[in-house]
Amino acid sequence: MTGKVYLVGAGPGDSKLITLRAIELLEKADVVLYDRLVSKKIISMIPKKAEKIYVGRAVGDDTTHQNTTNDLMVKYAKSKKNVVRLKGGDPIIFGRGGEEAEFLKENKVRYEIVPGITSGIGSATYAGIPLTHRKYASSVVFVTGHEDPEKKQEIVKWKRLAKSVDTIVIMMGLSRIDIICKQLIAGGMDKKTPVAVIQNGTTPKQKMIKGTVTNIGKKVKENKITPPTNIIIGNVVNLSETIGWK
Repeated sequence: MTGKVYLVGAGPGDSKLITLRAIELLEKADVVLYDRLVSKKIISMIPKKAEKIYVGRAVGDDTTHQNTTNDLMVKYAKSKKNVVRLKGGDPIIFGRGGEEAEFLKENKVRYEIVPGITSGIGSATYAGIPLTHRKYASSVVFVTGHEDPEKKQEIVKWKRLAKSVDTIVIMMGLSRIDIICKQLIAGGMDKKTPVAVIQNGTTPKQKMIKGTVTNIGKKVKENKITPPTNIIIGNVVNLSETIGWK
């Protein structure tokens, strides 16, 4: 019998938004493999008896990094260890949790997937932006702004999204915000469509700037916004002026 791997979402940043199930698993863990965006407060919840291994990856790092993480999960599980693979946000919303589960399945390792609040939802909520609203938005889409560099061509059809959904949430898209907005406009999006860029969402360092699809790129540079960020495009952005609470 092998150990078990738990693919666990740590939530969007605020340590109080981690789930009870996640805390329960951390307390029982023999090994914790944690990502770059897991907060220091959550890392401090890991018992001293557990081995802590940083496996975070920044944008631009070698894509083979994931192979090492996969191998570590299998190695420790087959040593009859309980492994928590701790990820920022939710493990299967742009977190490679699906890929890791496939790898574990192939290697006959038991696993469980524990949801977390994805940053796209958490940061919007803390900024007072409801991603859906009966008057303004009946649909929302979550899109990665940074696709796998090994893909031969971009999969996201930005021009088609421009008029097919009410709210667009873009994760990991800050470096391409100008390109993305130009494609949305080319697809027919109103040039006055509001955009919010939220930096360090749900944390004490949270910062939000707002503009439109025509000027948000310039405002990002002027305000020196850096990752981690979430970009929200749609009329619901204006509601932050009414219901913002942080």
